[in-house]
Amino acid sequence: MSRMAAEVGAINLSQGYPDFDCPARLRELVAERLNGGCNQYPPMAGVVELRERIADKVAFHYGWRPDAESEVTVTSGATEALFDAVQAVVHPGDEVLLLDPAYDSYEPAVALAGGKAVHLPLSLPDYALDWERVAASLTPRTRMIIINSPHNPCGAILCSEDLDRLAELTRGRDIFVLSDEVYEHMVFDGLSHASVTGHEELRQRGFAVFSFGKTYHATGWKLAYCVAPPALTAEFRKVHQFVTFTSSSFVQYAIADFLAECPEHAIELPRFYQGKRDLFCRLLADSRFRFTPSRGTYFQLADYSAISDLDDRSFANWLTREAGVAAIPLSPFYREPPGTRQVRFCFCKEDATLARAAEILRQL
Repeated sequence: MSRMAAEVGAINLSQGYPDFDCPARLRELVAERLNGGCNQYPPMAGVVELRERIADKVAFHYGWRPDAESEVTVTSGATEALFDAVQAVVHPGDEVLLLDPAYDSYEPAVALAGGKAVHLPLSLPDYALDWERVAASLTPRTRMIIINSPHNPCGAILCSEDLDRLAELTRGRDIFVLSDEVYEHMVFDGLSHASVTGHEELRQRGFAVFSFGKTYHATGWKLAYCVAPPALTAEFRKVHQFVTFTSSSFVQYAIADFLAECPEHAIELPRFYQGKRDLFCRLLADSRFRFTPSRGTYFQLADYSAISDLDDRSFANWLTREAGVAAIPLSPFYREPPGTRQVRFCFCKEDATLARAAEILRQL
């Protein structure tokens, strides 16, 4: 969709990356480290200083400090971390539960491990987890459950009670949890993010994946990390070693510096993105799109039923090529699409960009 938007000159609210830059101080620190000799191989698991700052960050936000040496691994983006975690524990014939709509990298990772993806739809209209259905889907072959909160593409979030239920269902079973938490600091309306790292039981058998690219508006840097208990981290690193081995050294050092110097960035991020969500929703309030404001991420779903009878792929193509605003259809995130007419808009854009897009969308 981004390529299509570029081809036709559409406003790109499709792919999830900002049209504004990362913090100025972070860019200064990157330049300092780049020009300060930090340009050789860093340790395979990540720069020691960065892993220590990550451990401090997890402790501050979620009340538990992982061991930086044995429980934190820096990766070349969250997609790599998700892949490494699946490859580390999923074997041929194992089943992995995916909750649809599901981010598109999950199933290929499962397939490459020889596993079988079992798709369970989230419950409409609020994309909640049907825990009874999850319980009924567990079998002796279930090896992993992949959760994503805040959720891409639908913006739903899991609460602490959901994590308690997940712990209850997997207790006493050889089932691992892979928790995709890359939008951890984009939770709105006074709610808080429930992390697997903050759940005493789940963190003993879970991989939690986080993204610096999302948090610092620097998606092109492809830098992320995984927190997991020592035994799982050891298996994770066996995969990581031969997928990327390590990630850019000077960026790791700079982010370690920024974490120590500017911890307020993550604290202020929910307010920053809620402001953009509220602006976008307010601008669309008198349009024919129907929506419930996103509870997390920087994505907003919108129902276009009052505008068109086209399926979502066709509508997204028409919206991009003919109307001039690019969005993402929801059906590619499903094994069996429910037939709803919804598209996903990305609001991590300059206010002027959102205003120009909304002016077009209100005319439909």
